[in-house]
Amino acid sequence: MKKVITYGTFDLLHNGHINLLRRAKEYGDYLIVAISSDEFNELKGKKAYYSFEQRKAILEAIRYVDEVIPEHTWEQKIEDVQNHDVDVFVMGDDWEGKFDFLKDYCEVVYLPRTVGISTTKIKKDLKGVLSR
Repeated sequence: MKKVITYGTFDLLHNGHINLLRRAKEYGDYLIVAISSDEFNELKGKKAYYSFEQRKAILEAIRYVDEVIPEHTWEQKIEDVQNHDVDVFVMGDDWEGKFDFLKDYCEVVYLPRTVGISTTKIKKDLKGVLSR
C-alpha cells in the first residue's frame, strides 16, 4: 500500500482544501492528513475558527482522507514519515523547497494551489462584509 501525507490547519474548509486532498490521494492508496493542534497554531501566531477536534471531525468525513493525526511541531515531519511508513509527502506549491529535506525519506511533491481561494482570503472577505 502506498501512503501519502500532507499537513495544514484546514480551518474554514473550502474547495482549495478539497482539491489538495483529492490530488494528494491520487499519489497513493492511503492519505494521512496531519493538522495543526490548537497549541501549535498558537505558537505559530495563528488562530483557527474551529478547534482541533472540530477540524479533525470535518476532515475524517471527507472521502479522500483515511487518517487524521495531530501536528504539534515543525520538526515532527521526519518522525511522522518514518512512523507511518509514508511514501509521498504532498504540500501546496506555496511551500516549494521548504520540505526538500524529506527527499531522504520519501518522495516530495508540491501541488499548485487552487487559484482565487484561500482561508486568508475568506477571512478578509468576511471582514469586509461584516464591516459594512
